[in-house]
This record gives sequence, C-alpha cells and structure tokens, in this order.
Amino acid sequence: MDTIDDLDRRVIAALQLNGRAPWSAVARWVGTSETTAQRRYKALRERGVLRVVGTLELDRTREGSSMLVRVQARPGRGLDLADQLAVSPDVRFLAVVTGAADLIVDFVARDNEEMMRMLFTDLPGADLITSTEAVAVIRAFTSASMWDTGLLPVEAAADLRPACVASSCDRADWDEAPKALTGLEQEVAAALKEDGRAQVSTLARSLGHTESGVARAMDRLISRGILQFRTLVEPTLLGYDAEFMVWLSIEPDRLDAAGRQLARHPGTKFLGAATGRFNLVGHMVLPRRTDLLRYTSDIIGALPGLIASDVTLHLATLKYSWHRMVRAV
Repeated sequence: MDTIDDLDRRVIAALQLNGRAPWSAVARWVGTSETTAQRRYKALRERGVLRVVGTLELDRTREGSSMLVRVQARPGRGLDLADQLAVSPDVRFLAVVTGAADLIVDFVARDNEEMMRMLFTDLPGADLITSTEAVAVIRAFTSASMWDTGLLPVEAAADLRPACVASSCDRADWDEAPKALTGLEQEVAAALKEDGRAQVSTLARSLGHTESGVARAMDRLISRGILQFRTLVEPTLLGYDAEFMVWLSIEPDRLDAAGRQLARHPGTKFLGAATGRFNLVGHMVLPRRTDLLRYTSDIIGALPGLIASDVTLHLATLKYSWHRMVRAV
C-alpha cells in the first residue's frame, strides 16, 4: 500500500503547479530545505507514486488530435479489454468506470486516416467490445497541467508558474492555424514526455544537440504555451477519493459560458468542448463520493443552457498522459 505524508503532498502540489519549478521555489512553498524536497521527490518517483511529464497542447500544433471514446465491454471482460488497450501507444488516457460506459479511452491520432485505422481497423480488443461512442475534443477550456490541488496557498500558483502560462479560457489564438514543430522541438518534447524534470545538459547529451539549442527549443515551446508540465499521481493520495468524468449536453449558444463557468471549479482537472450528443466533457475530482450529490445539483445543475448530463465514476485510472499508473490500494 502506497502511503505518503503531508510533506510529500505539498511537494507534489508544488510540482503540479509547475513540474520544472526550481527546487529553491518548491522548498520555499512546502516549508523544507531544497535537499529534503529533492530527496522526497526522488523517493516518490522511484516508488512509482509520481511522475513529472511534459505535455503538448495538441490544438496548437500539428502533432495530432484527441478522440474520447466511451466503450462498453462484453460482460465480465472489461478488465481484459482495459489491459489490451493500456499497452497501445495510441492511448493517452484510460479509465475503468461505472455508469453508461465500462471504459473511457483517449485516443490520439495524427490525422483522420490514422484515427479511422485505430477505431475501425486495428482497435485493440475489438472482440471484447459491444459498443463504442466517440466524441472529438475540439477546444480545451482547461487542461490537467493547469489544475491546482488546493494544498498550497493561492499565491503559490502565481509564484511557481511561468508568467506565460494562462488559462485556456483566456487564450487569444484560437483562430490561428496550428504551427508545426521543428525537428528539434519534437525531439525535446518527446524526451520531456518521459521525464519532465530532465536537465538541459542531460537532454542535449541524449539528443546529440548543443545545450543552447535544446534550451532555446524548450523556451520557445513553453513561451508559446505549447509545452506544459504536469505531475501524474493518484488523486486519492492527495485526498480526492472521487474521480469521475462529466458528459454534458449544452445549448450551443451557451456552450462557451458553461465551459468557462465549470472550468473555474476547483475540482475540474480537464474540460473540453466536443462533438456529438455530449458537447462539454470534463475530468473531475472531489474529496468524497458523497460530494457528488451536491456537485451534480449545485454545480452541474447551475450551468447555463444545460440540457442533459451523465457521470461516469472511475473505479481505476490505468493511464495518464501516455503512462501506466501504479495503483494506490
């Protein structure tokens, strides 16, 4: 059983605000020395409890697009299907859930042809699937890298996060065409997807480029809001026992207002506009499952233009940001 203490939680909270925050800043906000903060991080990472990764904002690049798929499995075969899907390099996120679906899968493809291959030709475990429903994510109101655990003072986010990082709701470049990454930018992003805290010198050595070139490529990606960092950890370890997704049908002319309103809720980790009967989809956490009653009535029920809603409660989240998770049991 994985257990962590309050200091571990504060270190995780600081790194969730900025996965590449200097240890001096992390130490200041968590109330310990730099050496202790680094030691706690290293121990948590070695145990597989947490992982800092770099993530690309896909809608700002030509690196791919996301398709969230609600999957129903053959009775009794849901976990077998989940195991097959989890090893797919095309799956970014995977959860075993209750409700109108058995699994939620986030597929990422470079283009429509590749997405068709994934969903209709080479779908892992197809013989175990009874039905699917796919919704394309077309705009993010907020992303998991922007989530604040609430375990540190509100001033911590302003201090730890780069000045260029802003809420997706406030972006001014939605109408701009996505920009292709250079070869070096792609290499840097791929390396940081594995270890978001890798030092520039380490990246340069492994990629065979100069430190200055790697540093400039990373700075460009961060300043343009393309590359962000998040800390992967089981929400239960941070005091959030209810992890779930909301699937909402909103009147089209109220979608932007509803998205902005729900994105501000502290339990919202991800929220995106989507196609299909559910045009607003979110990944949420709450301290307790009993909180869901008030949440659905007071938060979801208060959204402008709400037509219908559905909730899928996570039993296990097997994959975040391409990486398999070590379960806290």
